Amino acid sequence: MPTSNKLRIKIILGSTRPNRFSDKPGAWILKEAKKKPGVEAELLDLRDYPLPFYNQPVSPSQIKGSAYAEEIVRKWAAKIKEADAFIIVAPEYNHGISGVLKNALDSVYAEWNKKAVGFVAYGSVGGARSVEHLRGVAVELQMAPIRSAIHIPNPWNMLDEKGSLQDGALDPFAKSAEAFLNQLIWWAQALKTAREQGN
Repeated sequence: MPTSNKLRIKIILGSTRPNRFSDKPGAWILKEAKKKPGVEAELLDLRDYPLPFYNQPVSPSQIKGSAYAEEIVRKWAAKIKEADAFIIVAPEYNHGISGVLKNALDSVYAEWNKKAVGFVAYGSVGGARSVEHLRGVAVELQMAPIRSAIHIPNPWNMLDEKGSLQDGALDPFAKSAEAFLNQLIWWAQALKTAREQGN
């Protein structure tokens, strides 16, 4: 399948903290996504996009043609625009999502529209409250959050004494990942077809 016809899935790491956990499930779900035929997956690290806190006089929903004021926001917008679907790897902070992730979502608008999104979350209850928060945000951004999600409870128990992921720690989530990716790909293809038809 030519690259132009592939589904482009962007995997967003929702934490920028030192010693964060998100890069571990991020690398894992990237590997799983790349196994799927017709998928081109890429990891997006918010450390590479140091977005300012959004403080523009108008909402991004009112900005036409990605004419964002800051160069780094334009760079972020261009990368988001490339995608057909997203996987957001999200920690749970105080029953919600991280500030850096919320800011990244808030900083652009049209580039998210009419695209599927799924969530890989982690925390004391598998990041469930973070995912519920993200679903509402995604709908407001005119995204289509899928039903399936991957919830990783107590991620700190998966690390060895050096902070590395223990061998096979994410293996129990393989079946969930298969169903999750199949659902995301279905919605991504359906929405891509609709966008290409001008719907």
